[in-house]
Amino acid sequence: MGIIGVQLVVTMVMASIIQKITPHYSLARWLLCNGSLKWYQHPTEEQLQALAGKHQKAKSRKDRKYNGHIESKPLTVPKDIDLHLEAKTITELDTREIYYSLTNPHNEMNISIVWCLLVLAFVFKALFSLTTHYFKVEEGGERSVCITFGFFFFVKAMAILIVTENYLEFGLETGFANFSDSALQFLEKQGLESQGPVSKLTFKMFLAVVCAFIGAFLTFPGLRLAQMHLDALNLANERLTQTLFHINFLSPLIIVLLWVKPITKDYIMNPPLGKESIPLMSETAYDSLRLWIIVLLCVLRLALIRQHLQAYLNLAQKGVEQMKKEAGRISTKDLQKMVARVFYYLCVIALQYVAPMIMLLHTTLLLKTLGNQSWGVISEASCVSPTEIAETTNDDHSTTLIANENEKLTVTQITLALGGLQNVFTPLLFRGLLSFLTWWIAACLFSTSLFGLFYHHYLTVA
Repeated sequence: MGIIGVQLVVTMVMASIIQKITPHYSLARWLLCNGSLKWYQHPTEEQLQALAGKHQKAKSRKDRKYNGHIESKPLTVPKDIDLHLEAKTITELDTREIYYSLTNPHNEMNISIVWCLLVLAFVFKALFSLTTHYFKVEEGGERSVCITFGFFFFVKAMAILIVTENYLEFGLETGFANFSDSALQFLEKQGLESQGPVSKLTFKMFLAVVCAFIGAFLTFPGLRLAQMHLDALNLANERLTQTLFHINFLSPLIIVLLWVKPITKDYIMNPPLGKESIPLMSETAYDSLRLWIIVLLCVLRLALIRQHLQAYLNLAQKGVEQMKKEAGRISTKDLQKMVARVFYYLCVIALQYVAPMIMLLHTTLLLKTLGNQSWGVISEASCVSPTEIAETTNDDHSTTLIANENEKLTVTQITLALGGLQNVFTPLLFRGLLSFLTWWIAACLFSTSLFGLFYHHYLTVA
């Protein structure tokens, strides 16, 4: 095997191409700055003074002495002022961009796995930064909301991990058992005595902690999605568009149901057709169908991003209309902040909308690759189980070691170690772990968005 494989060369070439074309073309720039999104600019003090009347300036600018110091009262205007916000098109100078990449494998070490892991790492880092920002805010209940949902998802994860696989078909039990046996054999070959790498209880406890963090990170993206969904529905006039919005909102629930055996898999594979139950597809075909459904739902969410972001940007005009119905006065600074903060928060909103979709998409890609699944429908005769793949990998590495007896000892040791690790971390383990993580991300997003829908629709005053 050559040191530099085909995938590495292609990746280096593509990285160079991306570096060259990024200043001229960007996916995020095309989504946000193509002219379809409009934001509302806050009015200046001069415009507010003109609308409120010139006599208002003298009335509001009265100074008074307070403890020996001259205190200037802020300029105020009536809340029912005849104010119309100016809509502007988003330009490239107004936004920052995030992009991601993915590739596809063949024979060597799959570099696409590295790209997917890097994308997931950047997404988690971005969500972690947003969550820590909520913790730094002293006022408001964002910190309490994150902590509450974190504990809620920890308890929920522990409950889900107890459920038998007759109802939720992740393959975690089988994958962990295979991992423990393979790791025990690997340690014995190395001359080390051990009862196993980790106990099942410790494994599930660690997984529950990870699930709690994921749930805390997805709390505000879910709440924000619910608000944008309601606002986007109010803007949509066509029945087809409203249907797509509903499918987009329910897409996490659809993904969750794909792993519930009594509802989806058992019903599709063995439908009650008369006295005989004829399976409509094989397990391999169902796994491929599940992957395609997740990918298509992610594409739908990406296609509807502009409508949702525009619904968020319209909150500025909505806030002004709501203000006009109130009595009293408002400071010009507060009015400007109310309008301007909507646009200034746009990049965070876009990240909260896109981040869960990127997480779902890339965990699905990892599930397909590391779990040894396929995009196409393969007959059961040609399908190879993960256990058979692990055994074949064992034979291949043994043959490789025998054929390379004349090579240096260090190369043989490295090859032996990599082969042993590949036998420990089998596709059976990755299939169970990544299936659970994909399902959990969708479950967290749907739980938080459902709570947000209830909150914004029934608890907030219109």
